[in-house]
Amino acid sequence: MQGTGDKGYVSGDGQVVVRDVADRGDPVSISGTDLDGKPLDVASYRGKPTVLAVWAAWCAPCRAEIGDVTAAAEQLTGTAEFVGVDIRDTPANARAFVRTFDVPYPSISDPEGRALLDLGGLGPRTVPAFAVLDAQGRLAATIAGPLPSRLTLVDLVTQVAGDDG
Repeated sequence: MQGTGDKGYVSGDGQVVVRDVADRGDPVSISGTDLDGKPLDVASYRGKPTVLAVWAAWCAPCRAEIGDVTAAAEQLTGTAEFVGVDIRDTPANARAFVRTFDVPYPSISDPEGRALLDLGGLGPRTVPAFAVLDAQGRLAATIAGPLPSRLTLVDLVTQVAGDDG
C-alpha cells in the first residue's frame, strides 16, 4: 500500500479480492445521507449486485478513473446498481465533483469513512476503492486502490451476478 503524504490516507495497488459464495457472510449494512442530505440505504438495492465506489473529490486517482467507473456503470445498467461512498469531503466539494464528471449514480456522504469498516479490509481511509455486493447484499469482492480497468470492474460484477443466478 502507498501512503498519501501527511494526510494519512492509503491507496492500494488495485488488487482484486473475490470471496467464494460460501465465505460471503451476512449482508452488509451501509446507510446514511446522499450528497443532498436525503436518506440513502444500500439495502434498497438488493436483488442485483451493487458496486460501492469509494471516492473523494481531492483524490487524484479518483479523478483519473471516474470516466471508466461511469462507463462501467452505464454498461452494467440492468445488471448491477452503483452507489458512491464519498469520504472526507465537504458537501460542496462532493457535489462539484459529481457535476463536473457527470456521475450518474447517487453517493452516500461519509465524511469519517465509517461505512468502509464492514467492507473486508477497506479501512476508513482507503481511497479509491470498490466493493461489490452480491444480490443479497453480502460482500463478494473488493478492489483496494485505483481501478485496474473498466473491463476489470465489468467482469467482476458479471461474475458476481452469475454467482447469484
